[in-house]
Amino acid sequence: MEYYSIATILIVISAIFGYINVRFIKLPITIGLMLITLVFTLVIVIIGQFDDTLLVREKAFITSIDFETVLLDIMLSFLLFAGALHTNFDQLKVQRGPILAFATLGVLVSTFLVGTIMFYVVNWIGIEVTFINCLLFGALISPTDPIAVLGILKKAGAPKKLETKIVGESLFNDGVGVVVFLTIFAIAAKPNSSIDFSDIATLFGQEVIGGIALGLFLGWITYKLMKSIDNYEIEVILTLSAVMGGTMIAHKFHLSAPLAMVTTGLIVGNDTVRHNAMSKTTETYVDKFWELIDVLLNTILFVLIGMEMLVLTLEGNYVYAGLLAIPIILLCRYVSLWLPVKFFAKRLDFVPKTNLIMTWGGLRGGISIALALSLTSDMHRDLFLVITYIVVVVSIVGQGLTVEPIIRRLTK
Repeated sequence: MEYYSIATILIVISAIFGYINVRFIKLPITIGLMLITLVFTLVIVIIGQFDDTLLVREKAFITSIDFETVLLDIMLSFLLFAGALHTNFDQLKVQRGPILAFATLGVLVSTFLVGTIMFYVVNWIGIEVTFINCLLFGALISPTDPIAVLGILKKAGAPKKLETKIVGESLFNDGVGVVVFLTIFAIAAKPNSSIDFSDIATLFGQEVIGGIALGLFLGWITYKLMKSIDNYEIEVILTLSAVMGGTMIAHKFHLSAPLAMVTTGLIVGNDTVRHNAMSKTTETYVDKFWELIDVLLNTILFVLIGMEMLVLTLEGNYVYAGLLAIPIILLCRYVSLWLPVKFFAKRLDFVPKTNLIMTWGGLRGGISIALALSLTSDMHRDLFLVITYIVVVVSIVGQGLTVEPIIRRLTK
């Protein structure tokens, strides 16, 4: 009953805040819901200075939710499949070179740059942090969040080939980023042990290659099953079972569930499979079902992000470090994209200022917060959680509200 109560409260709050946003504020759903939740939480904090009844209850409610597990182990697979299902597969094939470079080399370079610069900045402020723990922060903050990116770009009016790069990168660098984070986490958790690079390579290969292979198999088997029948109800259920069953298999065998779900979604959603395996009725129902799942989970996620403010340790130095991290992360992202953009720009006729647009359009979101919450106290969890939260809020609100006019201006 406890899980049902938590889900009910979250859905009711999401529905109320969603209505307020659509009826009065009219912002993109991700930005609007998070802003409303932040204001709501701040009001409760202010009221709590006089009567802490509501404040105590909301804190108890938030601490009862395992944000990391809810997002990374449950919600993320549904959201990534829904995002991949509606991604232009043909454009993705054309842009596969730069997308692969952005999602792998870009994440690794950004992780190292952010970790190195933050090591010196945080220690300069007066907070003693080891280099490996700063690298952990670099790993959790470097991947762009496909959930935030997809929601904003739908209304940004970006050229299709640019949108494909940003969305494609965010879908794949999420899975790669989680694997990089887990690899560095394994090293940081045993600081006095010798590093066996063969174990690291095995972990990385198993997660990445295994996740993609599982996704290819799930996509193929789902396609074959859908092609053999013409019943939209069962075909929708088949896509749902692919996501839920595939996620469970990925967790069981330590494969990357995010990469598996992205791969599955791309196969099931591509035009060839749609034409061969889905009737028009099935296609409509599959699309509408996953759009609804996408919107529902997005509303819950961004309400949760707003409420997570209550679990932060808002010390002055932590907030200062968070504010300094914002320009550092943007600069490191720009540098990490520079070489792939230069290499592919002439071959694939890139939109002018692609690097700048991708830097500003690469939003951070709930995945970074979930990874920060998984840190241990020895890894300076409170510090990096505050920094991550500040970066995510500024990214979603500041960059999210301005990315549309910036894209329009730079692509004229």
